[in-house]
Amino acid sequence: MLELGLKFTAAYLLGSVLGSLVVGQLSGGVDIRELGSGNAGGTNALRTQGKAFAFWVMVIDVGKGVLPVMIFPTLSIPGVGIDPAVSRETIAYSVGFAAVLGHVYPLWYDFKGGKGGATAAGVLCVVAPMLALPVIACWFAVIVITGYVGLATMSAAVGAAIFLGVTGLPGAFRLFTLAALLAALIVFTHRANISRMLNGTEGRVSPFRSG
Repeated sequence: MLELGLKFTAAYLLGSVLGSLVVGQLSGGVDIRELGSGNAGGTNALRTQGKAFAFWVMVIDVGKGVLPVMIFPTLSIPGVGIDPAVSRETIAYSVGFAAVLGHVYPLWYDFKGGKGGATAAGVLCVVAPMLALPVIACWFAVIVITGYVGLATMSAAVGAAIFLGVTGLPGAFRLFTLAALLAALIVFTHRANISRMLNGTEGRVSPFRSG
């Protein structure tokens, strides 16, 4: 269990590195927490800084979901090694959730982070590659139809959990549990967006607008 605990912590700390703030520092000290909605995630980066800025934010935020899931399960920690009592699948799912948790509640930034969508997408596309195309298609379709990035993110996350529940249970129970936990966390982090959509004040974006 020591291996699991250490790798969970390391993935959480990696997740706590926010793409929007890294790119902001490299772009002349832009802090998007002081702009737009004040959220340090990709949606606010897109709205306030444009597509190029948001693209690199997404690269970082997706990447920190991909890397721990791909590397940590087989990584031997010096002095700890590989615990045969813990399955590699359990390690992968645990560090994936930890990375998303770190993005939402980052240690480095007073536990005020983004909403977890991009990092969760990176995790799911590694642990369940068959979800990659449907998740991306769902996310983009909802944006095209509604213009709501938050709704697209929630729809993709919930859709992924439903898809795994319908096609994977009972054999893929742990994978479904991970997807369901990620979907619940993402919906929770978007609660303010839900409120704004209901009262008609949520901002919209156009995927075809240059910027």
